[in-house]
Amino acid sequence: MQADIEAIAAQGAHAIGVITALTVQDTQNVHRVSAIAPALIAEQLACVLDDCDIAAIKLGLLGDVTQIETICSAVDRCGVPMVIDPVLRAGGGATLATTATTQALLEMLIPRATVITPNAAEARRLAPGLDTLDACADALLARGCRHVLITGGDEPTETADNVWYTHDAAPKHFVWPRLPGPFHGAGCTLASALAARLALGEPIELALQTAQTYVHHCLDHAFRVGRGRLIPARLPTLHL
Repeated sequence: MQADIEAIAAQGAHAIGVITALTVQDTQNVHRVSAIAPALIAEQLACVLDDCDIAAIKLGLLGDVTQIETICSAVDRCGVPMVIDPVLRAGGGATLATTATTQALLEMLIPRATVITPNAAEARRLAPGLDTLDACADALLARGCRHVLITGGDEPTETADNVWYTHDAAPKHFVWPRLPGPFHGAGCTLASALAARLALGEPIELALQTAQTYVHHCLDHAFRVGRGRLIPARLPTLHL
């Protein structure tokens, strides 16, 4: 949530947070996840949606499969672009989504998404048994989402190759110099920045480019606060 707020604020937008899970985590791993009760999520959402005009939604960690119906109702009520960062596993290796939650994500939320932003490992987990990331992206598009951005920061390649897939165009590659890491929160930083750009009215291709450029700067200026992964410098004042 801290990453979301900082990344969205850096775009000039305002974040309104709805908590789905409390975590015990440090810069090395996530050690425990405690899901928020669906009724409390529903109450948070009702309060916010009655009060504020929402321009975009960013969805990250889900606490439990029982939350998804409530979240879907809110998404349908808003009718705005939604970016999903399918958080299935922590950078340190901890599993964060059960099989049931992952399946519900595929069946109920991904069809409602404007963009999903899995890394390569998440794309393979969401579309198991396929030979290539291109095939994984096609399978996810077939679920109903409009765009898929598979990020390559977790791949053993010389550069970080992010690939944008959509229904009516050839895949587009965004190739970035690989920076020394690893990083804690790069994925949620990207998804939040992208949601903010869409909220500000940018068309999808420009929003993808702007958000990735921002994240690259954040990672290029990342800093250490603990004994684990580096923290992206999300606020412009940290880019000096």
